[in-house]
Amino acid sequence: MTDILDELEWRDVLAQTTDIAALREALSKGPITVYAGFDPTAPSLHMGNLATLLILTRFQRAGHRPVGLVGGATGLIGDPSGRSTERVLNTTEVVAEWVGKIRVQLEKFLSFEPGPTAAEVVSNLDWTAELSAIDFLRDVGKHFPVNRMLARESVSARLGGEGLSYTEFSYQILQANDYLELYRRQDCTLQVGGSDQWGNITAGVDLVRRVEGAHVHALTGKLITKADGTKFGKTAGGAVWLDAELTSPYAFYQYWLNADDRDVVRLLKVFTFRTREEIDELEKAVAERPFAREAQRTLAEDLTAMVHGADELAAAIAASKALFGQGSLEELPAATLDAALAEVPKVTVPALGAALVDLMADSGLVESKSAARRAVKEGGAYLNNVKITDEAYAPTPGDLLHGRFLVLRRGKKSVGGVIVG
Repeated sequence: MTDILDELEWRDVLAQTTDIAALREALSKGPITVYAGFDPTAPSLHMGNLATLLILTRFQRAGHRPVGLVGGATGLIGDPSGRSTERVLNTTEVVAEWVGKIRVQLEKFLSFEPGPTAAEVVSNLDWTAELSAIDFLRDVGKHFPVNRMLARESVSARLGGEGLSYTEFSYQILQANDYLELYRRQDCTLQVGGSDQWGNITAGVDLVRRVEGAHVHALTGKLITKADGTKFGKTAGGAVWLDAELTSPYAFYQYWLNADDRDVVRLLKVFTFRTREEIDELEKAVAERPFAREAQRTLAEDLTAMVHGADELAAAIAASKALFGQGSLEELPAATLDAALAEVPKVTVPALGAALVDLMADSGLVESKSAARRAVKEGGAYLNNVKITDEAYAPTPGDLLHGRFLVLRRGKKSVGGVIVG
């Protein structure tokens, strides 16, 4: 087994542990069972969830047994961590549907091959649904001093503002009970999660100690922020999701391809399985040949293949090249082209008829019609990668890709689109 704690440290992932020396000793004695929880607060996991999921995956690769917990019960309650207002509760039907989707996503990253490290995915609804209110208060709630619960950051922060309901106040007890149940059922002795979950996770550590007299462990990963201080994994349109219907494979690929030079090495450490030697070489490339963007391409390719598969990666690369004149637009599938145009300035028109210069301006590719005419005159205007030299040219039905798309380009780097219909 590799020393997983050393790996997490050099990857700059490790944020907190309850007792790193004791954890290191426990890991050195042989395989342990480790779990991470994922609440169904949306129909898909996002990049923050992936950072935690990959910690779980690294533990499995290091010879330990992972359990992925989907919060079928806690997802009905809502975690107050990181929120200034009360969550809107989703229906049981919606939560059940999201549990199923997240379970499928977790199963893509973990190995279920029979053996001592075989993964398991569970829902905490399995043991919480049968727990009566009286049993919950007597057997679990009595172990939680209210003054300590009030001191937790996720609670104290809300008490100074709009407050929080007893429903959300009880969330930390439910999550702590998950650790107790998994300790009893699976001999689980380590929970991992994001750094914003520290209070909830350590509540579980304390509950196991109080009820079973056992010493279990907690480990959290660092919150990932960009060099400019903004939260990582967010775009102007929202979160970067693992579900292809919420974030297309093309948009997913482009997100990583556009990573800042200041961020890309850290992202390679957190989100890929590249070795230290490989990442050192890519870091050198960033310093010596930043224009080549080798590190960004590696990051985008590794992650897109991991999340969406080799076929979607190939389609995203082909679309990226074709949009900038390095491949055939006609060979791109309609869905891939549609996803690619969703990421660029575009305009939707009911029918053809307008001149190219009008479409370039209306799409936002250029700031005005005069700028569009200037681009044509200077040889920098393209329609479906074909240079247009006639300022009066109006696209015809024969120009349409898949009967409804036009790809506009100004120069080598600025792309826009037209969707007809």
